[in-house]
Amino acid sequence: MAHVNIFDTTLRDGEQSPGVNLNQLEKLEIAKQLERLGIDVMEAGFPASSQGDFEGVRQIARQIKNVSVTGLARAKKSDIDTAWEALKEGADPRLHVFLATSPIHMTYKLKKTPEQVIQLAEDMVKYSRQNFPKVEWSAEDASRSDLDFLVKIIEKVIAAGASVINLPDTVGYTTPAEYGKMFKYIKENVRNIDNVTLSAHCHDDLGMAVANTIAAIENGATQVEGTINGIGERAGNAALEELAVALAIRKDFYPYTTNLVLKEIKRTSDLVSNLTGMAVPRNKAVVGQNAFAHESGIHQDGVLKNASTYEIITPELVGVPSNNLVMGKHSGKHAFSDKVKQLGYELSEDKLKEAFTAFKQLTDRKKEVTDDDLFTILTEVQTHSDDVKKYKLDAFQVQYGSSNLPTATVALIAPDGTKVETAATGQGSVEALYNTLDNIIEETIHLTDYHLSSIGRGRDALAQANVKMTVNGISVSGRGSSQDVLEASAKAFINAVNRAFYHRDPIKDKMVQAQPN
Repeated sequence: MAHVNIFDTTLRDGEQSPGVNLNQLEKLEIAKQLERLGIDVMEAGFPASSQGDFEGVRQIARQIKNVSVTGLARAKKSDIDTAWEALKEGADPRLHVFLATSPIHMTYKLKKTPEQVIQLAEDMVKYSRQNFPKVEWSAEDASRSDLDFLVKIIEKVIAAGASVINLPDTVGYTTPAEYGKMFKYIKENVRNIDNVTLSAHCHDDLGMAVANTIAAIENGATQVEGTINGIGERAGNAALEELAVALAIRKDFYPYTTNLVLKEIKRTSDLVSNLTGMAVPRNKAVVGQNAFAHESGIHQDGVLKNASTYEIITPELVGVPSNNLVMGKHSGKHAFSDKVKQLGYELSEDKLKEAFTAFKQLTDRKKEVTDDDLFTILTEVQTHSDDVKKYKLDAFQVQYGSSNLPTATVALIAPDGTKVETAATGQGSVEALYNTLDNIIEETIHLTDYHLSSIGRGRDALAQANVKMTVNGISVSGRGSSQDVLEASAKAFINAVNRAFYHRDPIKDKMVQAQPN
């Protein structure tokens, strides 16, 4: 069976999703989980885009040793030099450099002739190979490029030292038949194509990213690129969990293998969803809450008699446990520590104490503590940082009744250590709470999105709030959890404001001059 390498770009293309801004601790936690998932290549970011992105990529390259870590670069020497500085301490550093090849991009964006583009691509691959042992070259907007031009430029960059050729469907325009035909044409017409790995990178603007990627595999691609949960710019990227499970379930039709540990899929999906604030739709393939739910009486009867009647994917295959009840009020620190390791977390002694305290506080209020509850606690503790100034919630109270105007009173500890208290009203309790916080906090805040969800089931389930906002013009997201929906909402609001203090770079949402891949 042919082997397919998995290239994950959750931390680069995925983080370019509007409103997503991961800090270094969060990126590192996702990177560790991607390593456990068994991906082959991890695109950790775009080092030249900002100092924060540079530091994030460098930290990941230093700590991730079982995965080849790469960074994106434009066809510019300064980008390539910056990427090398960020990646040079990695166990298997590689560069991902891109240059547009479609007529529309060359004419209107690059303002270069086809000959100039070929020369630039060749020169930048040669320059990259002075430091990088492996270079992936991407023909941006390949799916709208002239095939014969692609043949010419690909032969040149392979001769210049490229080891991977990526043919992305940058704008999600192509169809499976077209995309597969392009890979077949390149395989048959590029004379030195057998010297490199051929890679596919698809966007989901027309809902065909996964199908297009599989078409590429069928026509010679031996590397596929995508993101967890399919996040990414615009409509997102090919969802790696869908690709992996499709290849596994239909191995009778797709004779391809990967190194992915399928039982880590659900945990990886949950972590990415939690930290990015991008909720997974209930009906999402493979990882949605409804993926293994059966409402129809006929379906339920069939599943009870034999699960394979309506379930082609078992929950256990992707890491969904059959019994999610795990810990209680009598569980000790040793059992808790073992459970932390089972869930894939590596906590320092201080963070373990912090997490155990939060767990014990939860068991005082909640009878049954599930893996989902613990996952939420551990994620918050592991990605929490005290290295920046921040607002802290001291106390709050909301008065609400069917015939009264909702009023919220909030006391905050400001970044300078002073306590500030005020009250405000709103048309609802959440609006009153948020109006009060807005009045206390000195920054200029504009809330753009608010989402509330339940972690687990039952009346005592944890609530998780996710918000997106601009703080002094910087786009940030925030999250908070609690058994009380208002407390969760307040935590999410404050978390978002605090994130603005350690935001990578105020120009992050403005600087990307091209939308690579």
